Amino acid sequence: MRQRTQNEAPPRRSTLGIEDYLARLGDRVRAARARRGMSRKILARDSGVSERYLAQLESGRGNPSVAVLHQIADAMDMSVMELADPHGGTDPALAEILSLLSPLDGGELAEAARLLEQRFAGSSTRGNRIALIGLRGAGKTTLGRALAEKLGVPFIELNRVIEQDYGASIGELLSLSGQPAFRRYENRCLNQILTDYEEAVISTGGGIVANPETYTMLLRRAHTIWLQASPEEHMQRVVEQGDMRPMEQNREAMTDLRAILEARAPLYDRAEANVDTAGETLETSLTKLTETARGLIG
Repeated sequence: MRQRTQNEAPPRRSTLGIEDYLARLGDRVRAARARRGMSRKILARDSGVSERYLAQLESGRGNPSVAVLHQIADAMDMSVMELADPHGGTDPALAEILSLLSPLDGGELAEAARLLEQRFAGSSTRGNRIALIGLRGAGKTTLGRALAEKLGVPFIELNRVIEQDYGASIGELLSLSGQPAFRRYENRCLNQILTDYEEAVISTGGGIVANPETYTMLLRRAHTIWLQASPEEHMQRVVEQGDMRPMEQNREAMTDLRAILEARAPLYDRAEANVDTAGETLETSLTKLTETARGLIG
């Protein structure tokens, strides 16, 4: 039998019973879906796994095969290993880091990410670029356009750039090609914007935080601000804009919205700053946003 060297970490062994493991797997699938803003119906369509089985899996009552996990992971642009075991297949040192990070809450994780970036990621060039993140209805377009005018810089909507590049709407892109294709376009278009513009206000899609590579690029190359509001205000603003999609054939729209916000909040919290627009007038929100942006770009 091979002897373990002094500095070699012992092999990791799962202490979870099968019921606990399946419950946690269900939680990971549900959280990954929420971060991407995908309803269970959309995930079923894109993965080819029935909506009924996905419901069982997310409740901890499913016992999926590797093939089924692959279908689900692929539909969400993830690896099977990432979905099935967040620590699986990693270097022992990385596994130890993940173990240390796992008890931290969202704010603590954001601080840990900033410390790691400062220590190991090298210099970043954010220039005078301001990127707005947050759920739909946060005011990213309305406030972003007004902020750009105040600062005298271009205003760019990432989703509009994606549509121009693809040649059709975001809805058609997702319907015809799925989440993986959308995330590739999102990454490529954002990189082009950050390369072409030294100063700009950039409005991003609500789910950009679910794409680790793209979100990391955004955090490193732009000053990010999380526009926050209550779930009720998010929903009300979207409907007032004439977009009834959140309500169509979805009696649990508000429940879904709360789940998405809960899943994404720790990721949104990695932004350099946040501006809470809950209960505020447009003028007050713009004033707060302008002051915050100017503070970031100096």
